[in-house]
Amino acid sequence: MPDQVKIVEVGPRDGLQNEKAAVTTEQKVRLIALLGKAGLTAIEAGSFVSPKWVPQMADSGEVFDRMEKRAGVDYPVLTPNMKGLEAALAHGAKEVAIFGAASESFSQRNINCSIAESLERFVPVCARALDEGVRVRGYISCVLGCPYEGAVDPAAVAAIAKRLMDMGCYEISLGDTIGTGTPAETERLIDAVAADVPVEKLAGHFHDTYGQGVANIWAAYGRGVRVFDASIAGLGGCPYAKGATGNVATEDVVYSLSHSGVSTGIDMERLLDAAAFASEMVDRPPVSRAGRALLAKRAA
Repeated sequence: MPDQVKIVEVGPRDGLQNEKAAVTTEQKVRLIALLGKAGLTAIEAGSFVSPKWVPQMADSGEVFDRMEKRAGVDYPVLTPNMKGLEAALAHGAKEVAIFGAASESFSQRNINCSIAESLERFVPVCARALDEGVRVRGYISCVLGCPYEGAVDPAAVAAIAKRLMDMGCYEISLGDTIGTGTPAETERLIDAVAADVPVEKLAGHFHDTYGQGVANIWAAYGRGVRVFDASIAGLGGCPYAKGATGNVATEDVVYSLSHSGVSTGIDMERLLDAAAFASEMVDRPPVSRAGRALLAKRAA
């Protein structure tokens, strides 16, 4: 029986929120449908945040109402505060996500509060969500580096992960937001965090800015992590690193894992359909190496 890895598809949310191209509600709905048909069992559907700050996510409620909700597929949405949670609940969301940072500077510039203040804000959000029977996933940004402070202490990440777990988050996604992390650093991070949070409760969220995304996934895999976030066609970018790519591309992750005997449950041909549509949607080729190669081969 091959080992199993779960891929959490973040393209429709984390990817699109950093894309400059105008994307319609209908296009988002179709992309989510294509991803579901490819076999992904967790697809971030949107973000209930202020449209002033994240205009690309202004139609998340409409997307959530209109999209096909496949049996056995989770559709988490980002809810940074109680207002966002209330909106998510009104649209029938069954899973939400909250996000903090491991860097004080990033926390202040990104959400205008300290790490401690952000965690306090999440307490009532988690409590209300859990009371409503809604699962909560926690994200931590800048776990392997900060655009303002540089290196981040793994012990600081571990402390935040423990707080989020204690609030009731079922899983903690560790995000290398600027993509500077390396496999050795990833191993040290997972070792530190796993001392406080069970490794089976951890997920890896690696950006590919320096081409380390897939390598960092394998490093985390070697330490026991079996859930990884990825973005179809490499959608997105990093606003803190000019010209940087976004999350590691789903096609690259699936190709590497499946060709190494690790099962993802994802149909690559259907995933390529989603990648081709995503690329057409934002009017640029896929960032993924595997996606470009396989789409070219299919077109030949």
